[in-house]
Amino acid sequence: MAEIHSYPFLRHLRAETTSHVVHYRRAKVKHSARGATFWFDPLVDSIAEIPVDDRELQLVIHGRTRDFQDVTAQGTMTYRAVDPVRLADRYEFTIDLGSGKPLGTPLEKIEQMLSQLAQQHAQTYFSKTDLRLALTEGALQTRVAIATALAEDPSLVEAGLAIVSVRMSIIRPSADLEKAIEAPTRERIKQEADEAAYGRRALAVEKERAIAENELQNRIELAKREEHLIAQNGANERDRAQLAAEAARITSDTEASNISTVEGARLAIERQKIEAYTIVPPAVMFGLAAREFAGKIENIGQISLTPDLVGPYLADILRPRPGL
Repeated sequence: MAEIHSYPFLRHLRAETTSHVVHYRRAKVKHSARGATFWFDPLVDSIAEIPVDDRELQLVIHGRTRDFQDVTAQGTMTYRAVDPVRLADRYEFTIDLGSGKPLGTPLEKIEQMLSQLAQQHAQTYFSKTDLRLALTEGALQTRVAIATALAEDPSLVEAGLAIVSVRMSIIRPSADLEKAIEAPTRERIKQEADEAAYGRRALAVEKERAIAENELQNRIELAKREEHLIAQNGANERDRAQLAAEAARITSDTEASNISTVEGARLAIERQKIEAYTIVPPAVMFGLAAREFAGKIENIGQISLTPDLVGPYLADILRPRPGL
């Protein structure tokens, strides 16, 4: 908005760089410039201020597709004034010479006109397109249709306006139709989610089964190793017992052999003694017995000798020996 300073008989205007000011005096253009600064007479002059920066217009377009379904498109249009003087001739941009405020609402009228043109060209596209195609490709195609049509629209050229860009964000059907369209997709997504959950559950069960089998295999392997260890301990005990028995047998055999040898030698000596006694004369045997008796007589309390016992031995002793 332009700044206006009042002085006696004159006033001074200073416009911003984003505004084009047209100064009229008695219906003729005295000044026409962007960001102008000048003095003017409020009694005979009039001033129009036209914004020349880019302006954005929010679009909400309603249409019906070829298969008779209602859709709504949302987007943004950017426009600007390329010929401010011509635009000022078509729309009321006059400002109050005391405050600098616009006397009318020209921008609202321009935006209403642009919205109606966009609505018209978008509806032309929707009427030739089925619903599903409009929902999938409609945003791009609607933008192209509106931008192309407005760029070639002669009314905008005559008004001094130009379309900078058109952007379409979304195209949506009615609420009930949107739910109906989304239902199969929603059900499919739920089914996929259920299948994913079942898959995770099955995978968890499979992993638990694998873990249980692994634990069972470990227990079986430990049992086998324990069985092998017990068998090995038993074999070691048997080997030790066999070795001990073998050692005892060898010791016993050795002792028996030693005893047999000693006993054999003793029996042989006794046998030799007996054989020697058989060839010794009775008198000699009697003498030997007497000598043995004499060695132990101290331990004998009394002894009885009868003629029957001593007589034969004495007779034998006294009998002459040949060659003696």
